[in-house]
Amino acid sequence: MSSCYNLYRAARSSKMGLAWCKSFSTSSLRYSLLCRYLNLLNEDEFQNAMQELQLTKSIWTIDLAYLMHHFRVQHQFCTQTLGVDKGYKNQSFYRKHFDAEENRVNQLFAQAKAHGVNVEKRSVTIQELQDHLSQGHVAIVLVNAVLLLCDLCPSRVKYCCFLPIGQKCFCKSSEYQGHFIVLCGYNKSSGSLFYNNPGYADRLCRTSITNFEEARSSYGTDEDILFIYVDS
Repeated sequence: MSSCYNLYRAARSSKMGLAWCKSFSTSSLRYSLLCRYLNLLNEDEFQNAMQELQLTKSIWTIDLAYLMHHFRVQHQFCTQTLGVDKGYKNQSFYRKHFDAEENRVNQLFAQAKAHGVNVEKRSVTIQELQDHLSQGHVAIVLVNAVLLLCDLCPSRVKYCCFLPIGQKCFCKSSEYQGHFIVLCGYNKSSGSLFYNNPGYADRLCRTSITNFEEARSSYGTDEDILFIYVDS
């Protein structure tokens, strides 16, 4: 695949839509969540789903997998940890809500199969990701935003492109900052990957495979990847 742009346009115009517009500031994850991923889905339907699944401020990747299943979107969630890593209790990013969230998240993992949520404990190779993207699909990836560097953003916001204007920048922090991105394509000749930052509706970012691998394998991510199959 020579360029991401066709894949990106396909993802934006497909049945999935992948419009990101509802911003939530959380203690467990700082992210912007899908508010439309089916053309027929309106905001009321989305909010009803959030309430039904009891999704509030603390959103984990397993929550997104349940959300995809709720709307019958074909998905596959791959992770290194089937549950909550107790070591996260000592990380400032997770610490505040850790005790309250541990049982809830572990229960979601334990009940995933019974509920039809596709979860698998394994690592994902970069080749597998590229194959997935080459078919016009996308993937939601949990990364350490402190490590991920966008090649297309201006120098002053290279590390801050995750945050809407006015929010505090964490680019000088060395501590883990979890963030979801939508991986949408790659350039094989240059070894670049393209992703959409949920903090901005239409910003397309680019990073090297080396930088992406560092950011998505950082301790705190569990190497979480949620494969999304467009037009499912």
